[in-house]
Formats: sequence, C-alpha cells, structure tokens
Amino acid sequence: MSQTDQPNVDTELVEAALEVVRRHARGDNHTVAAAGRNADGRIVTALNAYHFTGGPCAELVLIGAAAGQGAYELTTVVAVADRERGVIPPCGRCRQVLLDYFPEVRIVVGQGSELRTVPVLDLLPEAYVWADHQGD
Repeated sequence: MSQTDQPNVDTELVEAALEVVRRHARGDNHTVAAAGRNADGRIVTALNAYHFTGGPCAELVLIGAAAGQGAYELTTVVAVADRERGVIPPCGRCRQVLLDYFPEVRIVVGQGSELRTVPVLDLLPEAYVWADHQGD
C-alpha cells in the first residue's frame, strides 16, 4: 500500500500537497506545502514562507489562501515536507490556530503506510478554545 492509498485518508488531498511541494519548494524559504479540502469539495494549497524573524507555516498560509478563495469551511488539512519527507504533523501553533478557525477539521498525520486522519482536537488534549471567551 503506498503512502497515498490509506483507508480513511483523503488521498487526493495528500497528492495535491505532494505535487505543490515537489514542484514549488525552493531552498530554505519554502520547504513545506499544505492542502486543505473545503466543505464544497474544493482543494486549496499553499507553501510555508520561512524567514529568520519567524514566518508562517504552510498551514497558516493555507488558511489565508483559502479565505482569499472564499473557502471558509476547511474539513481536512495535510502538510507535507520537501525532499520526499512525506506527511508531517502541524506544529503546536498551527494545531491551535486550526482548532480556533475550524473546530471540526480533521488532520492527516502519520508516516509512510501508517497515515490516518484524526480530529484536530485529538492533537490538542485539554485545549484552550479561543471561541469560549467570545460572547454570543
């Protein structure tokens, strides 16, 4: 079974991210691609923008790119690294931001033939929920 033939994994989404990272990753500035599926079925892709002062991860760029395309309901997200490193999990900041923007989003994680899709909340046990501080 290949990396993109996993049950319960959006293989088209993983392939879209892999295509972007293979085609557009350049040097140290762009090393990770992310892809997200919107509730209407569209796939949005993005690359990280590394900078020594900090810089947005691919998942954060994805959120902005999706909004710029009117895709406000991401249901599944995956990130992949360049140099054929495959699927990588979101960092802590990205986990929190994804939870805040899309509390029901599912994240593709794992390696090689062990890919699986999990709710973002599974990646943040006892998470702070930003929406809880906002009034109705």
